[in-house]
Amino acid sequence: MPYSIPSRTGLVLLFPIVSVVALDIVRRLISSSRRDRKGSPLPPGPTPLPLLGNVLSLDVEEPWKTYTAWKATYGDVFYARLLDQEVILLNSQDDAVELLEKRSQIYSDRPVIATIEPYGFSFVFAFRGYDDYWRLGRRIFHQTFRADTVLAFRPMQLRRARQMVMNVIDNPAQYASHYSLFSTGVALSAVYDYEPNPQNDHIVHIIDSFIETTLPATTPEKAVLFKMFPFLWRIPDWIPGLSLKREAKISCEWAVKTVEAPYQYAQKRVEASEHPTFSMVSDHIARMQEYDEPYRSDYTSALKNAAATAIIGAAESTSATAMIFTLAMVQNPHVWKRAQAEIDAVLGMDRLPDFEDRPFLPYVEAVLRETQRWQPVLCLGLPHAASSSDIYKGFYIPKGATVVANVWAMSRDEARYPNAEQFIPERFLTAEGTLIDDNPAQYVFGFGRRMCPGRHTGDASVWSVISTMLATLEFHLAKDAEGRDIIPNPKYVNGVARHPEKFPCRISPRPHISKASLERLLE
Repeated sequence: MPYSIPSRTGLVLLFPIVSVVALDIVRRLISSSRRDRKGSPLPPGPTPLPLLGNVLSLDVEEPWKTYTAWKATYGDVFYARLLDQEVILLNSQDDAVELLEKRSQIYSDRPVIATIEPYGFSFVFAFRGYDDYWRLGRRIFHQTFRADTVLAFRPMQLRRARQMVMNVIDNPAQYASHYSLFSTGVALSAVYDYEPNPQNDHIVHIIDSFIETTLPATTPEKAVLFKMFPFLWRIPDWIPGLSLKREAKISCEWAVKTVEAPYQYAQKRVEASEHPTFSMVSDHIARMQEYDEPYRSDYTSALKNAAATAIIGAAESTSATAMIFTLAMVQNPHVWKRAQAEIDAVLGMDRLPDFEDRPFLPYVEAVLRETQRWQPVLCLGLPHAASSSDIYKGFYIPKGATVVANVWAMSRDEARYPNAEQFIPERFLTAEGTLIDDNPAQYVFGFGRRMCPGRHTGDASVWSVISTMLATLEFHLAKDAEGRDIIPNPKYVNGVARHPEKFPCRISPRPHISKASLERLLE
């Protein structure tokens, strides 16, 4: 079970323990305040407490909500300090583009997240600093997942989406497991040419176990305490909330299996076949034959890590989006009814959506966009770091500051999205029913050189799931023993990614859809 950061009371109780390092903290803060700011002040922000900064004012489980509330007082760009970590919050898309894209030479680094390496998460190159190893991993990733190459995965994505719907019809109570199997299966096929078993697949079990163990420990807000006070890793495991060594050891064991097990499968498959099916690993194993040692060794290591990174990113984000979509449909039945009317008008009722139909289904596209906006999976994206000091809008941004694009705040901009808490796909359509230019994909996948390299595959997976489910399924409230509606109000699982926990609902096939008809369509 992932560790929980000490509560506010716990932080106070830690004061006697950390007093031996207090003088060093003061020295660092004084040194920070004396840096040359070229006459420019830091951005505005909440008043920090001595030593602690603003950490006691922060909701460590949902920090994006605290940051968004602070935006109302301090503006689109503001400064906060979490213990000794300086943080610049960017709450508008325009500011994120200006800094993270137009000044990407300064803002493409990553801050240190103290729990990444101890928990075995360092293989995920998305968390690495802006160095040569990251560039190699990014290049490997891009060669497989660029916009033109990923078209080869589309038939597989549609096939898996339709198989997922069949699984939901067979066993609707396990809908969340079906979503997870779909997202992991797409990633495993694209990366390793691996076909997971529908039940109890050992590779899927490894990946799910690693994600469950690790992701909640990776957010900067939770890790900053251990960056500032590394001796906390040496505190005995029996202290409540700080059983770090045991949890980190278990996580590292799952990390090794996550990297090695599927890669070894793919490598053996390539060696055994004269014409292996295209996948990320098979493509790059072929490329490596042209390289000499020691570069081939470095390339193999980078390939393993990039491949495992692709699996972790896809498995978490796509299934999370499917859960959010389902919640929205259960709460807003008029939405899926209007989407089904559009699908039936364009396709008829004897075939399922294909990617060629996408331009002719604007309301379905609006549903997808609203799903991404309504409950972003990555509420704060992944944090950037300033590799040198900078001046922006007259404010000083210190070298080494963590720079965060607050996606949640962008999605909650009432001037841009009136009634932002409501699920309203029509906000992305003109009065004539055509799509407007606003697309949350422009901010939910990140910014600049650290933008999600798998966004094209992720977008196609999400569209295939949403369009196929809308064409085949209905979504209703669950009933209690007395036949009354159960209004879902799910809790959210918060880590780097965010998704609702499984909630009660009724998912059933549309009247003209049966398992037999789906099987015929699949054939």
